[in-house]
Amino acid sequence: MKRYKNYLMDMDGVLVRGRKAIPGAQDFIDRLRNAGVEFLVLTNNPIYTPRDLAHRLQSEGLEIPAERIFTSSIATARFLRSQLPNGKAFVLGESGLTDAIHNIGYIMTDQNPDYVVLGETHGYNYAQIAKAVKLVAAGARFVATNPDPSGPSEHGIEPACGAMAALIEKATGVAPYFVGKPNPLMMRTALNHLGAHSEETVMIGDRMDTDIVGAVSSGMDTILVMTGVTQREEITRYPYQPTYVLPSVADIEIPA
Repeated sequence: MKRYKNYLMDMDGVLVRGRKAIPGAQDFIDRLRNAGVEFLVLTNNPIYTPRDLAHRLQSEGLEIPAERIFTSSIATARFLRSQLPNGKAFVLGESGLTDAIHNIGYIMTDQNPDYVVLGETHGYNYAQIAKAVKLVAAGARFVATNPDPSGPSEHGIEPACGAMAALIEKATGVAPYFVGKPNPLMMRTALNHLGAHSEETVMIGDRMDTDIVGAVSSGMDTILVMTGVTQREEITRYPYQPTYVLPSVADIEIPA
């Protein structure tokens, strides 16, 4: 395998599966650290702050500091700052999103906001969704953290950001701009965060339709691991292909 200066990696399906660490994931992180290689964990999960996610990973046996975790909420906040500094937003989301929006100096309000920003919550509120519909229909720009239509929970499958965005779009006729994967913007923002170049970076993911296509569109090499949702027989159906296919992160060698 080529020697890379930087590694980006998805979290669910790459480092953890459900509430358990992938066998060998911590050893892989340790090898990166020992080799002095920069890395960043990328997740479309907009609900939690990096500190929350670091605590979750620690409880699952993975020692990854908060500064090594980059969420779609952070990418969304940086996108807003680049487009309209010091703006106003009506935000539907949990602390992972509201903290990120607050940290860029935005005012969160339902009074003539510049943006409606949709993330995910533990329980969508009808009044908030109705307010978002009215604001978007009145001209507020519509941005969403990630296009995932659903996600797993301990009670089974639940609607996620993409499903709620579709509801607002159906009601207003206005499509959202999704910042998270597979949008290459998420990858480019992460690269900028690391101060890294795409030619020297590889992306590790378990999904062809988010991790791999987003990285390919950003000019990065890719590693598809088979510990997530993609089955090996599905790979050749896609017009873009991963640079490497490996059973797990445990099988990734870090060249000296």
